[in-house]
Amino acid sequence: MTKRRYTLGQRAATQEETRRRIVEATVHLHETLGPRGTTISGVAERAQVQRLTVYRHFPDEEALFKACTGHWFAANPIPEPSGWAMEAGYARVNSALSQLYAYYRRTERMWTVTFRDEADVPSLAEPMHRVRAFLDAIRDDLVDHLAPDASTIEPVRVTLGSAVQFLTWQSLARQGQDDATIAELVCDWVRGASRPSTTPSRR
Repeated sequence: MTKRRYTLGQRAATQEETRRRIVEATVHLHETLGPRGTTISGVAERAQVQRLTVYRHFPDEEALFKACTGHWFAANPIPEPSGWAMEAGYARVNSALSQLYAYYRRTERMWTVTFRDEADVPSLAEPMHRVRAFLDAIRDDLVDHLAPDASTIEPVRVTLGSAVQFLTWQSLARQGQDDATIAELVCDWVRGASRPSTTPSRR
């Protein structure tokens, strides 16, 4: 009985190791080739297993993508409001954006190929929906703590909604700006959005 338990334990450990290799191979290919260019054959080759072995662990692409996404986010979590909980006002905005932009710089390659391939890979729809909801929550946290006037709350909300996006950061980073400079620049955008308009309305 003891020997059989040991054998079953070894088998479970081997299966878990195989699963881990498959998931890590998928993450690597997603980051280098992009989700659109990742195939089961490519995953099997990278993980050094047979295609059938991949399907034994993951019956379809959606299951494989879900495991890949969970693995990647566990290693690369998006910064959370607890990271700037002690800050207030524009110091809170600057801290949040600085942390978020440092994260984007560290994970730029994965986000670049993910946004590029999103429209062509249905399995990305659900995780990207969750990412957008999380970024919306960060935006709302910052709006709540700035407490803008009723007349400017929508411009502030829209500006911060753009500020937390990866593509906003990337467009500025590619112009040679460092993360601290980008965060300060975007804070200035938010300050501008929070000022009541002095332009007379047209009749």
